[in-house]
Amino acid sequence: MYEIIGIWVGAFFTLAIYSFLYKENPVYRLAEHLVVGISLGYTMAITYDVVLKPRLIEPLLAGGSWILLIPALLGLLYITRFISSIAWLSRYPIAFVLGTGMGVGFPLTMKSNVLRQLEAAMIPFYQEGMPWHMVLGNVVLVLGTLAALIYFFFSKPHKGFFFGTGSRIGIWIIMLGFGATFGFTVMGRISLLIGRIQYLLGDWLHLIE
Repeated sequence: MYEIIGIWVGAFFTLAIYSFLYKENPVYRLAEHLVVGISLGYTMAITYDVVLKPRLIEPLLAGGSWILLIPALLGLLYITRFISSIAWLSRYPIAFVLGTGMGVGFPLTMKSNVLRQLEAAMIPFYQEGMPWHMVLGNVVLVLGTLAALIYFFFSKPHKGFFFGTGSRIGIWIIMLGFGATFGFTVMGRISLLIGRIQYLLGDWLHLIE
């Protein structure tokens, strides 16, 4: 019984969200507000159960780890944002989070987005026994990377054989990258749409197996 009710509720809200394709309407707004509200409530419950309870409340009740009061106080300062007279206090936790995030994230970003990219581009064009299609792929990878970098080199005018031709090739390489990224994103959204259609026609209406 509960399973049938769940299927009907899921089908109703799926159709409610897709009704936005026609125009915005009260049914769509109801589904939108429920998604936001349920997501927020679920996030708060998970945050309490996974973060606050085991990492703050239980250690404090155990009689130790009083240093945890410092992050707890910083977290409470976020609430001052809603009180105009002391709203300036919320800047301290924001600054702490941004500074810590920048310090921790910068070397990781450099490693993953810069150093690993450089490492992947530093490959030999040819090695003994390498098939021709791998040689061609290595050449395209290295020269395409250099051409894309030349396009973003603005200290020199994009004229002549090296900078002019290189920047034009770089534009094509960048557009190919954007197109592949966009196509991958669309493919992911289409797969979600297929899943919803299968749910409506299979689990709900039993028109397909």
